[in-house]
Formats: sequence, C-alpha cells, structure tokens
Amino acid sequence: MLDKKSAVAYCLTYREVYEDEPFGDPNWTVIRHKENRKVFAWIFEREGHTWVNVKVDPEWREVRRNAYASVLPAYHMNKEHWSSVILDGTVPEKEIRRMIEESYDLTKPKKKRKEKN
Repeated sequence: MLDKKSAVAYCLTYREVYEDEPFGDPNWTVIRHKENRKVFAWIFEREGHTWVNVKVDPEWREVRRNAYASVLPAYHMNKEHWSSVILDGTVPEKEIRRMIEESYDLTKPKKKRKEKN
C-alpha cells in the first residue's frame, strides 16, 4: 500500500463505511462510518507521498512513533489522539493495516445497552 488509491480501496473494505471529500479538495479523502459519520482515516498527498492519519490507542502511540520514522504526530490534527503514517515503503503493510483497523475500532459507533446483552 503505497498510493492514495490503494489506501482508499483498503479502507473501503471495512463494513458500513463510505468515502468523502470534506473540504471539496480532491487531495483530501476521508473514510467515515455510515452510522455515526466519524472519520477513521484521513488520506492525502503531501511531500511526494500518500499520508494516512489514523486515530491511535494511547498505549501504542509512542511505540509506533519510536519504531517507525514514518509514523508521526498527526499532520493538522490532535497529536495526542492521531498519528500520520507516511506510505513511503518503510512501514510494513501489515502494520499499516493494523493501525487502520485500530482507528476503525476506536471510532466506530458504540453499542447501545440492548445490543450488549
């Protein structure tokens, strides 16, 4: 996964999501949950690479940022809760997919009490 098209295509494999261009700028694509409209992936081009901003679990935030030079505090977002992943080939695809999945899970709609039982 090195380009915007493949990142968007992968994110769209998740259940009940859709693609959106919130700024009317085709450089910025977000993938949202249908039910709550929350974004779990911000996908854009910057500095010659595709970047994906993902919501992060605080337990893993620093581990990943320290392990990979291409995982940074999120560009233009809350740096405590979001990270940018630069798709430059240095972060293993399995790890990129894991971070996107984590972001999806952290932003998905909460189950209502009746659904929990």
